[in-house]
Amino acid sequence: MINIIAVRAVLEPQALAAGLLGEVLAGRNLNEVLSDLWRREPDLPPRVRGAVQDLSFGALRFFSRLDFLLQALITRPITHEGVRCLLLVSLYQLIYSKTRPYAVVDRAVESARGMDAPWAAGFVNGVLRNFLRSKEELLARAEGFEPARYSHPQWWIDRLRQDYPDAWEAILEANNSHPPMTLRVNRRQMEPEQYLALLKENELEAEMLEGGALRLKKPVGVDKLPRFAAGAVSVQDQGAQSAAHFLDLAPGQRVLDACAAPGGKAAHILETADVLLAALDKDEARLKRVAENFARLNLKGRLIAGDAAEPQSWWDGKPYDRILADVPCSASGVVRRHPDIKWLRRPSDLAQFATTQRTILAALWRLLAPGGKLLYATCSLFHEENDDIVTDFVASHPDAKRLPLSGLSGGQLLPSAAHDGFFYALLEKSI
Repeated sequence: MINIIAVRAVLEPQALAAGLLGEVLAGRNLNEVLSDLWRREPDLPPRVRGAVQDLSFGALRFFSRLDFLLQALITRPITHEGVRCLLLVSLYQLIYSKTRPYAVVDRAVESARGMDAPWAAGFVNGVLRNFLRSKEELLARAEGFEPARYSHPQWWIDRLRQDYPDAWEAILEANNSHPPMTLRVNRRQMEPEQYLALLKENELEAEMLEGGALRLKKPVGVDKLPRFAAGAVSVQDQGAQSAAHFLDLAPGQRVLDACAAPGGKAAHILETADVLLAALDKDEARLKRVAENFARLNLKGRLIAGDAAEPQSWWDGKPYDRILADVPCSASGVVRRHPDIKWLRRPSDLAQFATTQRTILAALWRLLAPGGKLLYATCSLFHEENDDIVTDFVASHPDAKRLPLSGLSGGQLLPSAAHDGFFYALLEKSI
């Protein structure tokens, strides 16, 4: 593990966040590096944890804008990655946080003193003070460079502009917003209206969205949600909650949730109807999370460790009435929850995902009973992973018919204040 910043005496959130940023830019997943930090520092106060998370997420959310500004402030490349990341985090604070500028600069200088670079403190002080003197001019300059203006890689911007000529700017703006915290009420225990009243009793403000999802005004830890441990409610995006509704479930059906981990959609299926559910995932460790979710919600389903692309290794030969093919994808529809994705993905990844998606869809189709329905799902926005896959599949499979989805033209949910970005296509197999 890369330990970029050596300042550990006071566990300064700014320095810790800079270290996390460096690890992500080196190719690691943000959730992984955060988990590693929590394990290394189990005694971090909640205030520090919250600050570290906010700073690391924020710096990644606006990374290309911050990097543009930093390049405008220096005359030669910064060869010390720790100094670079500390400056990026500090610029984020100076632009987006409520912390007083002098406090941001002072803490950054103090963090720089703990590095293995004697010149770092003076350099950091000079760069940040220069930024404060030229802030408005530099921010205006950033607006003229698309990756800085929209804080996305240029290839990402170009692809969205191609796929959504009338909506690409709104999508980019939504991607840089804070995601909502949305709840799914377990209707085996209570109705959404009842849980909404329970939230009010606990002084938690929320509103009901279409389909019965509840959106909290302010995010809270799950320990603050009434009856969470008893299985009354789960955290799940409104868009993700659409899957169970689109499947057209009925009691007694054999249902397969392929690529099921961590189990949110599988649990929702079991909450919706008395079906015989098999939850499949090739990662046995992630299947444990499905089991944990089922246990908390008092649900029962069969867990299968296996690859959706290779059903011959795990399928019992009995066809399924319903299949949810929630396939691996770029996750371009959920980048506001995972801002590191923007900087870890490459254009070539889309073609690789598309190959996997085509393979899985073809493999699962053979498992579907005549008259059965398969729901193809991704949390992607790119046509290459979505409509292109389904259109080609239907064209090459005469026994496949694409069915309309109520309230969802073209199958694409774009990120909004209510939900993340998802794609759904419901296919019916002819009898």
